[in-house]
Amino acid sequence: MFVVLDSLSQPMKAMSPLEELRHSTAHVLATAVLRLFPEAKLDIGPPTDSGFYYDFDLDHRFSAEDLQALEKEMKKVVKERQPFERIETSRDEAETFFQEAGQPYKISRLGDIPEDEAVTFYRNGEFTDLCAGTHVPHTGHIKAFKLLSIAGAYHRGDEKNKQLQRIYGTAFPNKKELADYLERLEEAKKRDHRRVGREQKLFTIDEEVGQGMVLWMPNGAVIRQELQNFIMDELFKQNYEQVFTPHVGKLGLYRTSGHFPYYRDSQYPPLVEPDALESMAHEGCSCSDLTNRLNEGDVDGFLLKPMNCPMHIRIYASQPHSYRDLPVRMFEFGTVYRWEQSGELNGMTRVRGFTQDDAHLFCTEDQLKDEIEGCLDLVKTVFRTLGMSDYRVRIGLRDPDSTKYTGPSENWDKAEQALRELARDLDVPYTEEPGEAAFYGPKIDFVVKDVIGREWQLGTVQVDYNLPERFALEYIGSDNKPHRPVMIHRAPFGSMERFVGVLIEHFAGDFPLWLAPEQVRILPLSDKLVPYGQKLLQKLRSRKFRATLDSHDEKLGAKIRRGRLDKIPYLLIVGGREEEAEEVSVRSRAHGEMGTLPFAQLLSQLEEERETRFYRAAQTDEPNNAKK
Repeated sequence: MFVVLDSLSQPMKAMSPLEELRHSTAHVLATAVLRLFPEAKLDIGPPTDSGFYYDFDLDHRFSAEDLQALEKEMKKVVKERQPFERIETSRDEAETFFQEAGQPYKISRLGDIPEDEAVTFYRNGEFTDLCAGTHVPHTGHIKAFKLLSIAGAYHRGDEKNKQLQRIYGTAFPNKKELADYLERLEEAKKRDHRRVGREQKLFTIDEEVGQGMVLWMPNGAVIRQELQNFIMDELFKQNYEQVFTPHVGKLGLYRTSGHFPYYRDSQYPPLVEPDALESMAHEGCSCSDLTNRLNEGDVDGFLLKPMNCPMHIRIYASQPHSYRDLPVRMFEFGTVYRWEQSGELNGMTRVRGFTQDDAHLFCTEDQLKDEIEGCLDLVKTVFRTLGMSDYRVRIGLRDPDSTKYTGPSENWDKAEQALRELARDLDVPYTEEPGEAAFYGPKIDFVVKDVIGREWQLGTVQVDYNLPERFALEYIGSDNKPHRPVMIHRAPFGSMERFVGVLIEHFAGDFPLWLAPEQVRILPLSDKLVPYGQKLLQKLRSRKFRATLDSHDEKLGAKIRRGRLDKIPYLLIVGGREEEAEEVSVRSRAHGEMGTLPFAQLLSQLEEERETRFYRAAQTDEPNNAKK
């Protein structure tokens, strides 16, 4: 029935050695699952950047104890040193095989294989899987692996399909690399922005408000506002002008831009005017009829804005422009809405409503290079200020074989070349990634590595010749003739929600002084020292410090422990001697014990640290208690 190919046969798709190892481990997991749960239906099990997963349909709900049993069985499979054999077969034979095996998801996946490609299986021991490969020679090559978690996952990522059980795992070439990774995972759990956000009362997500909708609590609102103030200061230095736009816009606006209906899968459904809706109901229109008429433009409506750029374009178009007016730089903290699958939502880092630090620049082609450089400098300023100095650049280019990109090729060529040249000047590692451009233009994305080595995409700059064309934007040139401006889209933070979520994890909730929701806490040694503490509190607040007074009737050690748990940058301890000398005993998360200082001197130091946005990581060897 099947043809077994030798190990030198050309695979359908090459993988890196680490991907091969993880992909092979996913097959070993599936082997173990079928040994312990023969009734399981299998879907897919690909490698990922951090490991692998496999999706299963099974009435039994996997538990932590099951993961332990599966790991034990996987070790047996590894010990058996089962060869991975590549098998080529016809589609009909493959379908018959999976029908007899009772694996309907594999039959479904057969349809994903292009007609001009061979259908291949990989077999190890008693397990045969639909797979393009590649794999390690035999299971004995798998030296270090760990099953990590269980999650729900809809078949093909579609909420309309059945929810399967996904087992996540990872694998490394040796036990040391695995141990190092597991240690990083534990550190990541401690830094999880959902956990820290709850502990520090930064944000909440309420089911009655809606999944993916972030409610900023007072402490989180402080961080967001400080970030906005910071970026606004930088923008005004570069002569940006602030604008405000509504949360909804007419569908026609987004038809012109190209966002609707071509990207409707990531948008909320259109809002139809009540009169039009009632009229269509009288006509007997079904939901599908309404959808078709909206898509074709026969019916108008409104859309929760998925992007700010069409509205900024209309602001530009609201008045004539000369070449002497350019560049026009406008910015907005604009809230947009995207329909994300519920299984993809993740705290603040994947949401359905988010605010972008969005800006759009309209310039001449001669000004393009300088304007992009200004945008890139702004992103670098953000990263430098926040201690995110380890980053790389990703240039998103169009895929020449795709039809999703709008505009003539010559415009794309000019835009892509401009970004390439500027990326080289940044003197940081960069890669080119075809197929990752926005539909209207190529982009530079900044990928930042946080303090525990994880990468986050933060900050983007995009060059766009095409939306100005679609909206027929103009300026009058020095020749007194109309010309088309070039448009730049840029967002150093990207999304305020995602950016703050990443910052929470980057700092582990230990924010620098300028961002900390509570910057200073005063700890009187006794009730009779509370008045002195209140006097200091008033002085701090008069200098716009976010300060509090801990007047609880507790021992000093308890107050200090609470201050450390709350991650307050500065604790000021005051006793009788400090009151007499108008001093404070200072404990800093960054500097440790600073001794006793005149309050006026400390105030000056705090102001300098706040204004310069200086940051030093908190000391980890700080004692749990302090004695006075």
